[in-house]
This record gives sequence, C-alpha cells and structure tokens, in this order.
Amino acid sequence: MTGKKDSKLFGVTIALLAVYLFWGGTYLGMKIAIESMPPFIMAGARFFLAGSILFLIGRWKGAELPSAAEWRGAGIVGALLLLGGNGVVAWAQLKVPSAIASLLIATVPLWILVFNWVGGSKKKPTVGVMGGILFGLAGIAVLVVHPESSGNQGIDTVGIFALLFASISWAVGSLYSRNAKLPASPVMATALQMIIGGSLLGITSLFLDDWTKLHLSEITLRSWIAFGYLVGFGSIVAYTAYIWLLKNAEPSLVSTYAYVNPIVAVFLGWLIADEQLTSQTLIAAVMIIAAVAIITMFREKKSPGVTQTVARKEKGKLQVHK
Repeated sequence: MTGKKDSKLFGVTIALLAVYLFWGGTYLGMKIAIESMPPFIMAGARFFLAGSILFLIGRWKGAELPSAAEWRGAGIVGALLLLGGNGVVAWAQLKVPSAIASLLIATVPLWILVFNWVGGSKKKPTVGVMGGILFGLAGIAVLVVHPESSGNQGIDTVGIFALLFASISWAVGSLYSRNAKLPASPVMATALQMIIGGSLLGITSLFLDDWTKLHLSEITLRSWIAFGYLVGFGSIVAYTAYIWLLKNAEPSLVSTYAYVNPIVAVFLGWLIADEQLTSQTLIAAVMIIAAVAIITMFREKKSPGVTQTVARKEKGKLQVHK
C-alpha cells in the first residue's frame, strides 16, 4: 500500500513539474511562433497536429477506437479548454495589455475552487488553501502591474470580460473533464480533446481574417522551432500531464500551475530573450513560490476512514471513486 502511495506521489510530482516548466515555456514559444504565423492558425495547427500524433500513439498502444459519447465528452472539454480558454486569451490580448491578461488568467484557481464547491463537492477549501490562493494572486499582481508605465491608457472593457470568460471556461473545462465520458486511455482522451479543440480554433480563424495573413514562405526558422516546441512539449507532454493530474490530484494542487507558469516565463525570457529581470520580479517569484507551498501544505486532507481515490475501468470508462 505504501509503495502504491509513494508511486502515485512520484507520478504527481513529475506531472506537476512538466506542467510547471513546459507550460511556462509556452509563453516564450508562442511569442516567437507568432512572429511569422497568424495566432489562431498557429494554435489550431499546434493542437490538431499534437492530437493526431497522440491518437496514433494511443492506437499503437492498443487503445480502442472512441465511441460517439467519448468523442462528445472530449469535444466539450476541448472546446472549453482550447477554444474558450486559449483561443479567447489570444484574441483578448489584441485589446488588453499582456500584464492585465496574466493577472486575470491567474484567477483560474479561484474559479476552480468556487465551481468545485458550488458543484456539490463535500470538500470545502480550507482557510490555508484560500490564503495561499490570495497570496499567489498578490504575487502575480506584483509581477505584472507596473503603475509607473500605465500612463493614461484606458483598458478595453470587452477585452476584460473576454479574459474573465476565458478563465471561467478553463476552470469549467478542467472540472468537467474529471467526470466526463472520456476514453479509458489518457493518451486517447487527450488526443480527442486536441483534435476537436484544434479544429474549432481553425474554424474560428476563418472569421478572424487570419488566413489572409498566412504566408508559408515567410515563416522563419525561429518560428518553426518554437512551433515544434509547442507541439511536442507544450501540447503532447504538458497537456497530457495536466489531464492526468485532473484525475489523480486535488484541483487546488493542480491549479498551482497558474502561479508557477508566469515565473518560468519571466526567467526564460530573461535567460533566452534578454528580457529585463528586476527586483520586483524576484519579490514576486518568492511570493508565488510561497503561495504554492502554502496551498500544498494546507490542501484538503481526507479523514482516515475515507477511501482514497481509486480508479477502475467500468464499461470502457475510467471512473473515479472517492
């Protein structure tokens, strides 16, 4: 029993590190990729290609062809996470400064806790978890808000509401995926979500004039390398790890990626792209890492009499019982 618990803890740790590091790197990856690629076409191609690769890997490993119900469940999750989440954020950043966007997207953990509780979860967030989340938001604010450079620029209200919608969409999609009708194989489940999410992003790009801006001959080597990173590490590795975590770890722990990713992005920008690293950034880093530690220490504890999460296959579906 102890061996199983240690093995699961190791798996959760590795998966969290993958989400922390590789998703943190996607900020710089996307910045370089869209230097010569239209944003929505880039995102759609990224997820559709990654999903197709995962689909083939899943079939090669013996996963069954998904049923219509599994395609529907994966489609809903993919639409909420990739179109409503990633896609809307990309569009909103045309109207809202990236600093404000980062701050608003950091509200995802709060939405996850609220919807998880309102949705009937018997595990109420502890005072320590709530305190850690608020401290993390404060760290994000220190990281991205620069009053001296804000000037008199107004903030687009539509962009603000779009970012709030994206945060809610990602939170709802994350929680929905925990009980959605999905293939038993995590690889196949992730593949379906990406294929549908990528397709929806591509369809959306038709209405945003992205295709008139696509010139394959003008795409640089830097952008192609960044695109490869986004497909391989940002999508296949990190997204698969995230979906696995949603089934095997508490939402409050999984959602800490929202605090760590910006820190990783800032340091990679400093290391690779020669972006400025200030004392303000270092203070924010300490606050955010401390917030992750607080949430980890005070996250919901199960009583000894309550059975731990047990995964089992039933009628072709991976069901989670607590």
